[in-house]
Amino acid sequence: MKKELDVKVRKVISNTVAKRYKKSRKKEKSKILDEFTKITGYNRSYASWLLNNLGKKLIVYKEGKRIVLVGEDIKLKKRKRPVIYDEKVVNELKKIWTILDFPCGKRLAPFMDEAIKALEKSGISLEEEIKNKLRNMSAATIDRKLKSYKRRLDLKRRNKTKPGSLLKSQIPVRTYSEWNEKMPGFIEIDLVDHSGGIERGIFAQTLNATDIFTGWTETICVENKSQVRVFEGLIKIINNFPFPILGIDSDNGSEFINHHLVKFCEERKITFTKSRPYKKNDSCYVEQKNWSVVRRTVGYLRYETKQEVEIINQIYKYLRLFTNYFQPQVKCIEKIRIGSKIKKRYDKPKTPYQRIIECDQIDSKTKEKLKKIYEELDIVKIKKKIVKLADKLFEIVKKKGIKEGGKKLGKKKNLV
Repeated sequence: MKKELDVKVRKVISNTVAKRYKKSRKKEKSKILDEFTKITGYNRSYASWLLNNLGKKLIVYKEGKRIVLVGEDIKLKKRKRPVIYDEKVVNELKKIWTILDFPCGKRLAPFMDEAIKALEKSGISLEEEIKNKLRNMSAATIDRKLKSYKRRLDLKRRNKTKPGSLLKSQIPVRTYSEWNEKMPGFIEIDLVDHSGGIERGIFAQTLNATDIFTGWTETICVENKSQVRVFEGLIKIINNFPFPILGIDSDNGSEFINHHLVKFCEERKITFTKSRPYKKNDSCYVEQKNWSVVRRTVGYLRYETKQEVEIINQIYKYLRLFTNYFQPQVKCIEKIRIGSKIKKRYDKPKTPYQRIIECDQIDSKTKEKLKKIYEELDIVKIKKKIVKLADKLFEIVKKKGIKEGGKKLGKKKNLV
């Protein structure tokens, strides 16, 4: 590489070339610029500006005094913005963001006031000035301040659910005209396998159920995906919902499409439907919870023993409180097609608990019961228990030495 020219030499060259550059035509100027940038090492756009402005006079008035700037003396000062959100504010923001399980700025900003109250209830006090700054922080600023702390997990697995042929013709395919999704009680259910990428043998499954209107989510871990175990788990999940279940929608797996569930739904007068084969978007509400609730907490490892199932269910006891009372969610309320693009509009982020409290179709006794539970919850203690149990689960699997998807068992970052 050529050594950089001295500043004085550059000035002499610039003054000499500038006179020729100003008198030249467009094609000649391009050639002059090529030579000039090679000699001086200047950026092409800066070189063009420099050769055009050398010798020109710029008159500036500062504090009543007349100042004349010539050529290279014209320098633009960078605007200095005052620092509003200093290190103290960012540290508290990071703390809240971590406790709430790393939500994006658009979900966190509207929920910030509620999050601060939840922390104060847990014994974590903040300065009044910091609280005001956190409340006023926009979603874009939150994302920008947390950019360096964010980690992305890129972990996906294929679903190995086999379609059940029994009763397929009797169970209707779900259509949106048959379901009233503007009221609570219509749920989607799905299984999340814990095979660790090794499909052979018997391994645990998580039964996941999500209410479409409120987003309320219930999970339970079962020893395998047999019809009996899945049905028992579903009964427990239905009893845990704070409102009566009016409709159930499942995929085409034989663990759901069976006489046990059909008879149960007929006796309880529950609408039972199934999604179309190989159309995951038909169960989009529960599918997204498979990642955000189940996978982010217990990961993709292989769980097969009773001890592991018990620990996972202990995690889910605290996770249901954390997810339903402290995790704000957004809902798509409108889709507008503009040419080849679809513009989506979302409502204000709210937790499932908040949506139930605002719902007119749920009785006041249920709301009062949920309010009492919410007032007694400590978000910090709940989060610590989830992390502690997840660590314990990981250590048990690590001792077994089971590989994940044919690879060596990695760090526990997939769990928490």
